[in-house]
This record gives sequence, C-alpha cells and structure tokens, in this order.
Amino acid sequence: MDRSKKPSAIGVSPSLPQPTISFVGNEVEAKLPKGGSVTVNLFGATVTSWKLPSGKEQLFLSEKAHLDGSKPVRGGIPLVFPVFGAPPKDHATSSLPQHGFARNSKWEFLGKSSSESLERSKSSDETVKLDFGLSHTMLSEDFQKAWSYEFELVYSVILSGASLETQLQVNNKSSKSFEFQVLTHTYLRIEDISKIRIGNLQSKTYVDKTQNATTHIEKSPALAITQETDRVYQGLEPNVPVVVSSTDGKTLFSISRMDLNDTVIWNPWAEKAKGMADFAPDDAYKNMVCVESGSVSTWQSLEAGEFWVGGQTIKASLEA
Repeated sequence: MDRSKKPSAIGVSPSLPQPTISFVGNEVEAKLPKGGSVTVNLFGATVTSWKLPSGKEQLFLSEKAHLDGSKPVRGGIPLVFPVFGAPPKDHATSSLPQHGFARNSKWEFLGKSSSESLERSKSSDETVKLDFGLSHTMLSEDFQKAWSYEFELVYSVILSGASLETQLQVNNKSSKSFEFQVLTHTYLRIEDISKIRIGNLQSKTYVDKTQNATTHIEKSPALAITQETDRVYQGLEPNVPVVVSSTDGKTLFSISRMDLNDTVIWNPWAEKAKGMADFAPDDAYKNMVCVESGSVSTWQSLEAGEFWVGGQTIKASLEA
C-alpha cells in the first residue's frame, strides 16, 4: 500500500521498557510492559483479543471463529465497510456481499507508531498504536470489479491500560466522489446477559430489524437484553457514551464515538445462535453483547481527494 505519510517510530527511552510486537501466523500482537494486550488478525484487520493488565479478556470470540482468512471472523471487532448489512439495489455497493469487503480482505500491517493518542499518555510505554492499511489494488479481482473506486483505508488500533481505541481514515483517491457506510462490529465479553443493562439510549430513535425494520423510540433508561435483539439506534450525541453496566450499577464498558452517530445493539439469542455454523458454543449468546459504533443510517459522501475519520473508544472496568 502506497502511503505518503507513514507514521514515525515511537521514541525509545533506555530507562523505560517499551511495548512489544510479535507475529504469530496471520496475527499481530502488542503487549504493554505493565500488562494488557491486543491481537489483530490481518484478515479484515479484525481485533480478536483485548486483555486488561489483569489478563482478563474483554472481547468475545466464537470457539468456531475462522482465523485462517477463509471467512470473516465471528467475534472480536470486525470492520464493516463500505456498506452495512445487505447492499441496496441500484447502488454503487449493490454487487458487494453483506457488510462489504473490509472484513473479507487481507490488510497490510503498517507498523507501530506515535500518535495524538500517545501524546495524551504519560509516556509511550503506557500506550501502543498499531496501523493497518487497505487499498483498491489489494482487493480481490471480484471486489475491485464490484466497487471500482480508488481508495485507501488506514485503520488504527490504540491500546492503553483500560481502554481500546479503533479509528478509521477513509481516503478517496478517485477522480469522483463515492458514498460509504462504516461500522465497528464490537463483540463485548460479559459474564451473564441477564445481568447487564445498556444505558444512554433512552428517547433515541431506533430501527428494529427483528420487527420488519420498523422505527421505534427507546423508552427504557437501562435496556435489558431478553430475546433476539438487532437494533440500530440513530443520531446519538458523540460526547455521550453508551454504557454497559451490571444490574448492581457497576459500569463494565463505556463506549464513546467520533463521527459515528449510530449504535447497533445485537444479540442472536438461543435459536439464531444454534443456526449459525461459526457461533460456538450454542449458549455463548449469554456471554456476549454487540455494541457497534457506526455511521449506517445514512451514507457518508466523500469527494475526490478528500478524507474522513471516525472511531470509537471503549473504556473497561479495571476490576477483574
């Protein structure tokens, strides 16, 4: 991937241990000196693991997830681009598969780098940023034909002690504008779906895909998941995080967004989980909930030569 401004290397201090990067098969793993790690599969640039300094895993990954690049990964944080769900007819994305090609393509690891996020940290040993790239020429021949625009994507995964930030930059390298949607399909690991509530969605409009895509207004101040759930909440305030809490009031996750004003809440529940070949074990729906930050209720339009940046930051409780 041709990238004109590659990130500069993190300055190394001889007095401080630095984050370490390792490669195992198709995956890149970064570890912080004080504990905590993140693992990214190059197929889809999919985050497959995020562990706190305590070693506690924060993401759900199906026991039958395909990690060999044969299929999109079931779990972690798959990246949806340039279309969410089934592509609409008579649209530039109409020949693409559901959720587009980003999660179905092999990305390039651009390296460990410095960033604005690192500057917010006390020192570079407390934060590590990994950059991944995908461009038009890296797509399969079928995907290039299905979506012919010239583009470059730079996906950044930034790990700190109690947070994980994912940020996508979309660059339009074409001579004409294109439209896109984007979503980080985050699978959060939880102990018991019956004992969590999701807050800061009250009074928001949502499309319920389990009810023929009808539109509703959220009435609950603390959403409980008690059945198959597939809702697209629209027009959320960027500075108000979606919060996943336990029924006793403890905050488990807080998800804030940048230029991603929609949030999808998804859980397949028992019957649908059994029907998904790559979802295992069957009752694992009890131990996960998807809280997905995105821009999917409308289309982002990007003019030739322009770029767009959006992302999410997930803060987790440090209590093991």
